[in-house]
Amino acid sequence: MGLTVGVDVGGTKVAAGVVNEHGHIIEKLKRTTPAASPDATVGIIAEVVNELLARYDVDAVGIGAAGFVDEAQATVLFAPNLAWREEPVKKRVEERIGRPVIVDNDANAAAWAEARLGAGRGQNDVVLITVGTGIGAGIVLDGRLYRGRFGSAGEPGHYRVVPEGRVCGCGNRGCWEQYASGSALVAEAREFARRSPDAAIRLLQLGGGHPDGIDGPAVTAAAREGDPGAIRCFDIVGSWLGAGLADLAAILDPGCFVIGGGVSEAGSLLLDPARAGYKRGLTGRAYRQFAQVRLAELGPDAGLIGAADLARIGLGLPEFYRTAPLSSSSRG
Repeated sequence: MGLTVGVDVGGTKVAAGVVNEHGHIIEKLKRTTPAASPDATVGIIAEVVNELLARYDVDAVGIGAAGFVDEAQATVLFAPNLAWREEPVKKRVEERIGRPVIVDNDANAAAWAEARLGAGRGQNDVVLITVGTGIGAGIVLDGRLYRGRFGSAGEPGHYRVVPEGRVCGCGNRGCWEQYASGSALVAEAREFARRSPDAAIRLLQLGGGHPDGIDGPAVTAAAREGDPGAIRCFDIVGSWLGAGLADLAAILDPGCFVIGGGVSEAGSLLLDPARAGYKRGLTGRAYRQFAQVRLAELGPDAGLIGAADLARIGLGLPEFYRTAPLSSSSRG
């Protein structure tokens, strides 16, 4: 098979790209997501895909969306940042573009891309953790994308790490993403600035003089300048991230964790304390091997590339994701 289109549907933008078999994006387009309207969102997806189809001979389309996707890779059951509720996305988009479509969770798509073509190359057991506003994840085990019985696997951000801890947007308390995400990083920095304003001078400067003005890029900028308070915030959040990786390793025992998402752009500021926290927390650590903890390589295009690749290999094989492992050639 030749070219496929990958579509990454987020709460603010729809990105679509023509991707070849090597994972290279030939052309990419973006549109604003009309997130409040299910019909309009499907219409924008069809519009941007049809624009690409007019210029390229494309065999299939893969769509990645943040939310729960059913086991048939056809219906988005729930998308927190979109108005999709039990939306038959596959059927509705196919009717408008005249090409086969598969639908998957965006983190699943990104994990597949990193496992096949990015930081997880050469590994059969890879867990992608995306650290952004919250925590997303995708799991590849024994060379297979693991989606769970009902298509909703890969949500460790809502594994509860602190009983009766911080309130989470999911409705529970103490979820991992409340302590190891971009939101947690900002919360740590703002609380530090309120508690110790004299020690948070640089953070407050970058935040416009008020703790509530401090955002993620401000914390990263201050930490890169060597600001002790900002570095301490990364140490706290990174340690929580590493502790969660240790818990996941106790359950899944992957060979590699890949860390992506917006906060991962801080690089070693996040990964060094995460690696240290992982090694401290790993059960039986004196008697077992440590998984590698790598920085994602494909950046914000991972979901698009992965969706395109899943469309390519899944065409005519709807059960591929649970049955067919990565081939030795695809691992590079």
